[in-house]
Amino acid sequence: MMESHPNITLIHDFFKAYSTNDTEAIGRILAEDIKWHIPGTHPLSGTKLGVKAVLTYFQQLHKGHFRAEPIVIGVNDNFVIDCHRNWSNLEGEENLNNMSCLLWKIENGKIAEVHNFPENQQIVDVFFSKLYK
Repeated sequence: MMESHPNITLIHDFFKAYSTNDTEAIGRILAEDIKWHIPGTHPLSGTKLGVKAVLTYFQQLHKGHFRAEPIVIGVNDNFVIDCHRNWSNLEGEENLNNMSCLLWKIENGKIAEVHNFPENQQIVDVFFSKLYK
């Protein structure tokens, strides 16, 4: 069996920590000066700067009971691109079920920058605007 590229292992570690809401583990994976870019016009959009801002963003996402399932991952020594399905689990509410691709920039074994590319930005904007009025 072939060994996994360390950058893929890092992203898998991120998703594992994210799925269990392990903010300490996530904090260890992120570079101190991380930039996390969230496109759109909804209340959570914009660039999150630093570990604290990114963790706050994830806490906000928790309101939607979000899950993510990786579909495909590509890697080199500086970047990972992953496409995944992400969905909310709100009881009695209309839920989001969308595909997204994330471009992860890796520096010194940590996630330094992330760009989010949703399948349908308009659907994402409407969902988050309703959820985070």
